[in-house]
Parts: sequence; structure tokens; C-alpha cells
Amino acid sequence: MPTATSQMTSSAASAPASETPKQVAETPEEIAAGQWRSLEHATTGKASLIALPGGRHSVQFASLNTSDGPDLYVYLSPHASDSSEKTFGQGFTSLGKLKGNRGDQVYEIPSGVDVSTIRSVVIWCQRFSAGFAVAPLEQA
Repeated sequence: MPTATSQMTSSAASAPASETPKQVAETPEEIAAGQWRSLEHATTGKASLIALPGGRHSVQFASLNTSDGPDLYVYLSPHASDSSEKTFGQGFTSLGKLKGNRGDQVYEIPSGVDVSTIRSVVIWCQRFSAGFAVAPLEQA
């Protein structure tokens, strides 16, 4: 028996260093999610923070339904979703204009954004400095 163990150890030690176990392919993973909370306008649906292959991230909206409005933007906020509405107009990262007021949408997060600081996502009307809705994106 000791001889068999010695042989196994010996052959494992002599395996070329280039033979490493294959990595499992990365797949998108939801790392935080929450339902929309209406602020100035009734809003429903789900928002998710997604970790993508290669270290990138995105925010995805599923079944979004909100009012149409002027000058609507998507903001990542360091503030908790139960904060007062005016708080969401400060310290945010803009992901650009809202693509539409209904349906599924995806917004890429720029590579320099520290996603560990994201606590919520906001639909914000710049013209009137008003929040349409906020969803929590608290990571566990």
C-alpha cells in the first residue's frame, strides 16, 4: 500500500505545470435586486445588479412600468432606497437617459464605478429635480 501511494504522489508531482483544471466559464450573476418604490410617479417592476464575465457589471430592469416624462435618467445611488427623495439627486453616478418607460432594459456600468458603494438605482427627472422611483440594490 505505501508503494501505491508513493507512485501516485510521484506521478502527480511529475505532471506538467501547464496542465491545470479547466476553469468553469463565468456566467452573469444577480448580486442584488429589488422592487421599485414609487416616488413622484407610480412605478412597478424589478431592478437587478448583475455581475458579468470579465469583472464588468450592469443594471437590468424587468417589467418596468412607469410614467413617461421629460428628461428621465437612470442614477446609481450610494443612498439606501428608503432615503428621502431629494437625497437621490446627490452623489449619484448617471447611467444615461432612461431607454423607455416600459419593458426590460439593460444599462452597462462604467468600469471605474465601485459597485460595492451602490445601494439603490433611481429613475430621476433632471428637468424638475424629482425622483420617479427607486429600487434597492443592497448587496449581501
